[in-house]
Amino acid sequence: MHKVSNFLSGILCLCFLSKTNAQQIQKLTHFYMQSSSQVKQDGILLSSRDCKSSSYWFPVNVPSTVLKGLVDNHIYPNPYIGMNNMYIPDASDSFNTKYSLSQYSYLPNEENPWKKPYWYRTSFTLEKASNKTYLLDFKGINYRAEVWVNGEKVADSSQMVGMFAEYEINITKAAHAGQMNYLAVKIYPLDYPGEPDSEQLKALGPFFLNGGPTGDIGKNVTMLSSVGWDWMPPVRDRNMGIWQPVFVKTIGAISLEKPHITTKFENNDTTKALVNAAYTLANHSEKEVNGILEIIISPEKFAGNTIHLTRNFHLDKNQTQELNFSPEKFAQLHISHPKLWWPVGYGNPNLYNITAKVTYDNAISDTNHIQFGIRTVSSTAKLERGVTRRDFYVNGKRVYLVGGAWVPDLLVNRDSMRYEEELQLCKTANVNLVRIWGGGITPPDNFWNIADRLGLLVWSDFWITGDTQGEFKGSSDWPLQGNVFTQNVISTIYRIRNHPSLLVWTGGNEGHARKELYDVMRNNVITLDGTRPFIPSSSGFAHLPKGWQGSYPDNQPSGVYSGGPYAWKKPSDYFWLADTARDWVFKDETGIPSQPPMSTLPKIIPNLTWDTTLPYPLNHTWGYHDAATGAGKYDDYYNKMVQYYGQPSSLNDFSTKMQLMNWVGYQGIFEAAQHKLNENGGVMLWKLNAAFPSVIWQIYDWYLQPNAGFYAMQNACAPIHIQLNPKNSDIEIINKSYENQSFTANVSLIDALGKEIKKQSFSKFNSDSSAVKILGNLSKWMVGKNNLQYVFLQLNDAHGNSISKNVYWLNEQNNYGDIEKLPAPNITITQNKSDVNSFDFTVKNAGSNLAFFLNLQLIADGEEIHSAKWSDNYISLLSGSSENIAVHFKKQSFQKLELEVTDVNGNVTKLELN
Repeated sequence: MHKVSNFLSGILCLCFLSKTNAQQIQKLTHFYMQSSSQVKQDGILLSSRDCKSSSYWFPVNVPSTVLKGLVDNHIYPNPYIGMNNMYIPDASDSFNTKYSLSQYSYLPNEENPWKKPYWYRTSFTLEKASNKTYLLDFKGINYRAEVWVNGEKVADSSQMVGMFAEYEINITKAAHAGQMNYLAVKIYPLDYPGEPDSEQLKALGPFFLNGGPTGDIGKNVTMLSSVGWDWMPPVRDRNMGIWQPVFVKTIGAISLEKPHITTKFENNDTTKALVNAAYTLANHSEKEVNGILEIIISPEKFAGNTIHLTRNFHLDKNQTQELNFSPEKFAQLHISHPKLWWPVGYGNPNLYNITAKVTYDNAISDTNHIQFGIRTVSSTAKLERGVTRRDFYVNGKRVYLVGGAWVPDLLVNRDSMRYEEELQLCKTANVNLVRIWGGGITPPDNFWNIADRLGLLVWSDFWITGDTQGEFKGSSDWPLQGNVFTQNVISTIYRIRNHPSLLVWTGGNEGHARKELYDVMRNNVITLDGTRPFIPSSSGFAHLPKGWQGSYPDNQPSGVYSGGPYAWKKPSDYFWLADTARDWVFKDETGIPSQPPMSTLPKIIPNLTWDTTLPYPLNHTWGYHDAATGAGKYDDYYNKMVQYYGQPSSLNDFSTKMQLMNWVGYQGIFEAAQHKLNENGGVMLWKLNAAFPSVIWQIYDWYLQPNAGFYAMQNACAPIHIQLNPKNSDIEIINKSYENQSFTANVSLIDALGKEIKKQSFSKFNSDSSAVKILGNLSKWMVGKNNLQYVFLQLNDAHGNSISKNVYWLNEQNNYGDIEKLPAPNITITQNKSDVNSFDFTVKNAGSNLAFFLNLQLIADGEEIHSAKWSDNYISLLSGSSENIAVHFKKQSFQKLELEVTDVNGNVTKLELN
């Protein structure tokens, strides 16, 4: 057996080393992990140089939950694939008994491998110097931790508890400067593992009860969805482990803590910004210190002046003090004509740098660097259709919010590269808001940094849901330890309050915490942040009890509404909801099942063999990946596809017809809502992303492959958009920009075989800012209830440049079978330019027929490149028309790269790329 001391004695656990004079930061990455059931030593020995162990220890790269570490070491199969999760024991003993999962425990004589704590061990060196302070920083653990350094306990499990707090421990007294140091972390499982609902083992079977049958996972302050939801199975270990990075910081005696950078405008004039910067200084020494706090503010990627300010300070021994740089005392913090931070669709997300440095005895003790945006956010509430409607503002201007909910990965296994790819996809889809859903996690720092840079607004729920806190089930007495919840709330506010992307805090998802904890959230948002709104809940129908304070600062109801629909609907149904339904004055949850494209189906469901007792091409593995009847009604989605487009004849045909469903569904949602642009505050999907390879509720799948609905959303949510109202056949121009503009437009009606029936042009006309303009009506153009027709809309600016385009396929009987009769198009492709990770093409319809629903794919050595960012896809071209398409993708090695263009009936045109 391997000896732990042999593993660790020569390992310096540094992923990077950054040094600014006296400050040094080490990221501890390479750990070894083992169950405490297999380890006889205590923390004193496990964190000592001379520790020897007869147990084998698993190498893991932190961040890593226990289950992820075991999967990486091939102890358990990959739970994302097929039915593999059913070969892993669960944290619930009764659930293991129900499904005979204890037989899969890898630990001898332990039926439940998640019941006892796990040890994580590593080593690191520290520089040898006088007057140094050593801080050990855990960005996130789950659920409790006990920490030992060089044989000394530096934190216990009553101090370190809860998934969402950051823990910084002063280890100076235990540290060995100039030597190897040994760290042992004992991670405890959740206090209450929670009971999952019955597994979704049948396609089109009963749906999974969110949070389990009783919602008892809510007794903990943790990722509530880890017990299972109707879009992901239970996480077997409930994500116990070190799920965020660990750092060792070497500084002087004085540390910089709790930075708070705020911005506002003088008399609401956005050309006159006021910046305030506050820092907490902590003296870790036993002597008085006199020093200087210095800040430097500079533009990030644009020309501008640099601001350099200093303040003297005095700290008694072990004293903590806040120092503030205010515009009242420093004239330089009055910034004229600042570059403002704007969200997607409304301007550039301009950022400034602020670096703080604390110096004493002519040496730098600590530094801090933050990027911030000069911007304000606010909110108003008003009555609409007899209910409260909420609007949000950035820099004093109303922003129409389009986006959706963000859910955590099954094993919280996302790094900065994954966040970058996913958030770039969101921006490409013209999303301007990502909602951090209350049953998940508050994401790590790199998520927020990327959102800041991309201009994505973020709505952040605290960790409360109606499924666990008593709105639907569970109990308002949960979480049981209010002090743990409070600690996690305060730590989270400190961690993310400086990000310009953060738009609003909410008290939870579709429900409320008990008053004690509700007040903790609301009051700490006010006192520790105070710069952005707080709303009580994501569901305006979850009414606050009498006497509770409402939203901050207006004390009004939430004014936002969940509740779906979550099943596929006709576009006219969405327009009816947008026109009449009270909950569509701000709809923050609606969506459709949204099947992934064909290229990822074999990765999600390896056994794609059809079970002939089910609709083609389903088998019961589909059920485990969320093809259940539940709120999303996958069976209704499937049946509507068959009704509208005909029985699928192959997997490719099935996938294409599901993509037609996706396009129409998402097009209907967003076009319906924005057709009432100034009568609702926005519309948000349930949901944007996938926690697990799933077949429901997503615009791109777990493998980062967009479905057709992604491109329908991208088209519909553009700042200026032309669309057709299916209720009355009005042509509408949606102008969400802040500018009045001039346009021209063309409308073409095409018959079932792709021949033009009629065409009309609209000469130069104006569209007001933030307005809906009715351009004309097509009701007299329609040629019969039983005839399939295609409508093409084209909007150009005053100079003739294409601004927006759209396509619809219409039949009053919902019979679209004639799509299969379209002749094969004559497609030509021209490669215009390229670099190492992008291409530009012109795709032309050189034939006399319609080229419909063309799917563009980059094929590298026979495999589609996922997470490619296309300027457009699933395009349709009239005879003789063309479109320039750009695509950006992650750089990779390949022998052969091709562009494939496939029409709705499977006809393929290929171009080998240079």
